[in-house]
Amino acid sequence: MNVEHLKLFVRLASSQSISMAGQELGLSPAVASSHINKLEESLGVRLVHRTTRKVSITAEGRAFLPYAEEVLASVEAAKGAVGVGHSNPTGTLRVTAPASFGRMHLIPAMNGFMQRYPELNIEFRFSDSIIDMVEGGFDVAIRAAELKDSSLVARKLAPDRRIVVASPAYLNQFGAPEKPQDLVNHQCINLIGLDNWTFKTNEGVVSVKTSGRLRCDNGDAMRDATTGGLGISINSIWSVYKQLKSGELLEILQDYPLAMEANIWAVYPSSRLIALKVRAFIDYFSEYYGQPAYWENELNDVNPS
Repeated sequence: MNVEHLKLFVRLASSQSISMAGQELGLSPAVASSHINKLEESLGVRLVHRTTRKVSITAEGRAFLPYAEEVLASVEAAKGAVGVGHSNPTGTLRVTAPASFGRMHLIPAMNGFMQRYPELNIEFRFSDSIIDMVEGGFDVAIRAAELKDSSLVARKLAPDRRIVVASPAYLNQFGAPEKPQDLVNHQCINLIGLDNWTFKTNEGVVSVKTSGRLRCDNGDAMRDATTGGLGISINSIWSVYKQLKSGELLEILQDYPLAMEANIWAVYPSSRLIALKVRAFIDYFSEYYGQPAYWENELNDVNPS
C-alpha cells in the first residue's frame, strides 16, 4: 500500500474533489485519479463514487478513512523518531478554531511559529461552529467548549475564565446589579441559545434566565455591543482583557463567580502516535500562552493583589 496514495485519499475525503486533492499534493488530475484507482485495486473495494459532476466517499471509504489517517500519522511520527528531516515537521497542518479566539490569539503568534518551523505550511479554518475533525480532514482543533467526543485526545492550553461585564456608560445610566437575581431588571446581551446564567453563591448555585433586546451569534459582536453600552454580558477574559485594562469594560458581580469551569483545549484524533506537526503546534502554543495565560497576567499587572 503506497503512502502517497493514502495521503491523496485523505485529502480527497476532505475536499470531495480529485483535482483539488491532487493539486494540493502537486499532482495532475489524471495522475491523482490513477493513484486512487491503484489504491482501490490494492484493497479490492471501491472507495470513491465518481460522477461527471462530483465525487463522494463510499461507505467502505468512510470506514477506511480513520485507518488511513492513523497510518499517515504513524509514518510521520516514525520519521521524526529516527531523525528524518532533522525531526522538523513538514507538509501542511490544518487547524480549525473559534473565529474570535483564532483572530486574537492564534494569528498574532504565527510569525514566530512559522519562523521556528519553516518547512511547515498552515491552513486555518475559523468558525464558531463545532466542526467534525475527521470529516473535515483537520489535524488539530482548538475548542473552548465541553468535550464530548471520546475518540479525540485533548490537551489543555490555557484556562478560559468567564466573567460578567458592562460598560461604565451603562452602569452610570442603569446602575450595577448587586446580586445575580437583579439581572432580570437589566438588559442582558446573550449568545443565541445561552440565556441562563448560573452563579455560585453562599446559598448554592443560582440560575438566572436573562433577557434583553439584543442577542448575537458571535463573541466579538457581543463584546463590542457591551462596550458600546447596550447591556450586560458574559465574556471570556481572553476576549475582553484589553477593554478591562483600558476601562472600557468593568467586571461586575465579582462576589458571585460563574458556575462554569471552561478551558482552551487543543484536540486531535486519537492515535497511538501523535504526528510531529501536531506536537509542534500544541507545544508552541502551550508555551506561548504561558501559565497563567498572558491575558490574565496583563490584568494582574493593572490590578495587583
